[in-house]
Amino acid sequence: MDAVRVALLREVLAGTEWPGAARRFAGALRGSVVPHGGGLLLVGTEEYEPWHLAAHLVDESAWSGLPELAPTLVRHRVRPGDPAHLAVGLGRLEAAGRGATLLVVAPERPGPGLLQRVHDARRAGATVLALDGGDPEVRGLAHEGLVVAEGTGVDLDTVQHLVSAAAGENSLPSPRGRRRFRDRLSDLADRLTAPPPKRW
Repeated sequence: MDAVRVALLREVLAGTEWPGAARRFAGALRGSVVPHGGGLLLVGTEEYEPWHLAAHLVDESAWSGLPELAPTLVRHRVRPGDPAHLAVGLGRLEAAGRGATLLVVAPERPGPGLLQRVHDARRAGATVLALDGGDPEVRGLAHEGLVVAEGTGVDLDTVQHLVSAAAGENSLPSPRGRRRFRDRLSDLADRLTAPPPKRW
């Protein structure tokens, strides 16, 4: 979905919670991958593979200059001969630890095998984020989550578009610690005078 369509989508959803909620969640995602640099792992359920979100995050990563946003898509079923970017299986979650970010997209309740792997990754120090349908176990594992339950007026695909677009919009977070007023003012001037990013 291009920038014009995302803008139209936000206009349609203006006055609802979704644009703001997507921006907050995208901020948490960006904040977890940028400082830690341990990689972004994206995994769905056995029935739902978030390849569309993976593609949008790769695009946003390139457009925003934030390579950390490009995820590794972790798949439940990997077939011999799959290209490298589609050949990462669930075993990759076992190596996720401190510094890694794990984004779980689960419109329905994940199977116990995935939940256990996510739990183990969290115990090993990974940051867990979830876009889900409201399953309490998924919510219990996530450091940050965004629930897209049935009957809320939007579907999970729509929210994924909002989140991926918002993730690439903002610049890198400011370094932690006290910064001089002149440095903050200079950064603000740079952002205000920078040309808008190209979206083609």
